[in-house]
Amino acid sequence: MNLPKWIRNGWEKMPHDDQDRHSLDCENKSVDQLAELAGLIKRHTSRDGMFGTSVSSLHLIRSSKTTLPVNTVYEPAIVIVAQGMKVVMLGGDSFTYGPSSHFVVSVDLPVTSRLIQASPEAPYFCMRLGLDPALVLEVMKGAEAEDGREAKRGAFVDRTSPELLDAAVRLVRLLDTPGDIPYLAPLVVREIYYRIMRGSQGGAFKQFALAGSGTSRIARVIARIKQDYAQPLHIDELARMAHMGPSSLHRHFKEVTALSPLQYLKRIRLQEARRLLLAESLDAADAASRVGYESPSHFSREYAKLFGLPPISDIRRLREETVQKID
Repeated sequence: MNLPKWIRNGWEKMPHDDQDRHSLDCENKSVDQLAELAGLIKRHTSRDGMFGTSVSSLHLIRSSKTTLPVNTVYEPAIVIVAQGMKVVMLGGDSFTYGPSSHFVVSVDLPVTSRLIQASPEAPYFCMRLGLDPALVLEVMKGAEAEDGREAKRGAFVDRTSPELLDAAVRLVRLLDTPGDIPYLAPLVVREIYYRIMRGSQGGAFKQFALAGSGTSRIARVIARIKQDYAQPLHIDELARMAHMGPSSLHRHFKEVTALSPLQYLKRIRLQEARRLLLAESLDAADAASRVGYESPSHFSREYAKLFGLPPISDIRRLREETVQKID
């Protein structure tokens, strides 16, 4: 199992013998914690997929094979991997995370993701904990973040300390004792937020909740775009909402999402159109109209550019893949 350098190497300031002993202790503890977390996720997932749990914000994810790049929208969440590895592309940035690392998304982000390490013998196992900005703010008031710098991108990868892994294991372990969940799960979720806030990316994490931060203001704009995606985009109105000028909004929006507001709107429209085509058996022209496109041909060109096939061909492929998974 691959572990991050901080576990393998320890800290330079420690005497050599103590450093080696501490590193070995941390490594052994992390290996045991990851094995337990993987075992818990395996037990609570009967097949590949994403599964809701009795903890409303917690989902468990399992996959027994690698994937081709997939375009999707990640919602605000903390993802902690127990086994396997994944890479997420956001604009020109690449985020790779696996055992002993976690991925945090602070705003809704259109990304391209790919599972790069998974197999039937060693499936990809991870837990996904949805983010609550009000709770992040509450925890932040009682704990200083490690790093006060404001984040640019709306996502980051950081090492998972043994303390954070311990909290993650305890949260998933609560699924075995449902009666304890209402009392203990909120406490463990608070601890997970606290542990991330005390990590090297703590400053980036707290930007999610600060009302006046650039990330928070862009999050409000994103919420409006998602709500009114089928309507025309008015940059001046969005800029006023964010208390920015139009050019400042464009710059900050692209720093956080790697897309301009117009590009972001286009991705949201196309993702929603794909969902409608799958769920409601619409034709391409109806789906285009539902998500705000006036020209079906323009919609089909942009759809094929993003997903690799025209709408009807893409949906046929997705349905065939679903049937194969069931079989």
